[in-house]
Amino acid sequence: MPDRIEQAKRALRADLRERRQTISAHAREVAEAGVAEQLDALVARLGARSISCFLSTPTEPGTHAFVRAALDRGIRVLLPITREDGLLDWSVATADTEITEGLFGLPEPVGDVLGPIAVNDVDLLIIPAAAVDRQGMRLGWGRGYFDKTLGSMEKCPPVYAVIFDTELIDDVPRDVHDQPVTGVVTPTRTLPLAAHTS
Repeated sequence: MPDRIEQAKRALRADLRERRQTISAHAREVAEAGVAEQLDALVARLGARSISCFLSTPTEPGTHAFVRAALDRGIRVLLPITREDGLLDWSVATADTEITEGLFGLPEPVGDVLGPIAVNDVDLLIIPAAAVDRQGMRLGWGRGYFDKTLGSMEKCPPVYAVIFDTELIDDVPRDVHDQPVTGVVTPTRTLPLAAHTS
């Protein structure tokens, strides 16, 4: 049974990855501006003063403009750093944070490293996803970092996944360790989902 779920996930990820490759540079710029606007409004609505946010890769909906704007407004932003053991360390973003290539070629901050539990203090988690379904189940990229993080948090704040509009789908293949999200942020809207009401 798990094999069938894993195969379905792999096939869906491959399709989504391919679709992301075809998005034009102009469409990406428009998407990054839209995501920044949606996330700004979400942070304001939740009154979040401390958040975590991933640094987007070139094919993901952009988060860099949002992170810069959040720092300008005095919001504390934790950026994830992947570890060999499958956990995430965190670093506090600054206006001049240097970005390097981490494990798996992902953009990650260079700076003082805080351990995995640092994220327990945030008011909002903003995480990547390949797709999310209407029940709030998230399909990640298969490495399990954010599922482990969410599953280990004692008191999890709202969790929003950033995706393109077409990546909110009816159903994602689901395994026992997969963690739901509170909602999604796309370039055009912010949508709380059924799994949570935050």
